[in-house]
Amino acid sequence: MTETRATTPNARPLQLGTMVLAGMILLVALSRLLPHPPNFSPVQAMALFAGAWFAQRQLALLVPLLAMLVSDVLLGVIHGGIYFDYFVSAGFWLVYLAMAACAALGFALRGRVSAPRVLGYALGSSLLFFAITNFGAWLADIASATPVYAPTLSGLAAAYIAGIPFLQNTLAGALFFSALLFGGFALLRRRLPALHAQTA
Repeated sequence: MTETRATTPNARPLQLGTMVLAGMILLVALSRLLPHPPNFSPVQAMALFAGAWFAQRQLALLVPLLAMLVSDVLLGVIHGGIYFDYFVSAGFWLVYLAMAACAALGFALRGRVSAPRVLGYALGSSLLFFAITNFGAWLADIASATPVYAPTLSGLAAAYIAGIPFLQNTLAGALFFSALLFGGFALLRRRLPALHAQTA
């Protein structure tokens, strides 16, 4: 008597979808290696995209973080010791925490992806990322030997105000890369019917 292994009909399409999603996220993460304006980044978009489309929530959190790590390591190799110092800073962990929060925000898009919603969530993910990273930067500053901001609500407000000039490129990057990822995946799903099984 031979043993047979049970398989689900959707197993192969789901595997294909997982590979396509991971490949798209890795590609946009590697775009960070190209010259770009400050803060014009795919970080929020790839986390939001993962949260919206990966069938498994663990992958939705893990894949963009790993793609980000790959691009960070490569940036460290390219730029040397100055960039590697970033890996031991509080900013490094805050960025990854903010990415995980953006992926969790993308869970609300599952089964509800549309152009207006993606636009709204892209803006929301940028503001969430801004709020987390700037709050962390303020905490790190007030704990330093020579703080710039006061350890008060007014000091926190001043830190957020100082970050506003960088927010414009953050918003532009989130919108551009969200359109690229969500729009690109929509086109792929039209051409590859098997990707329709990849659903939240």
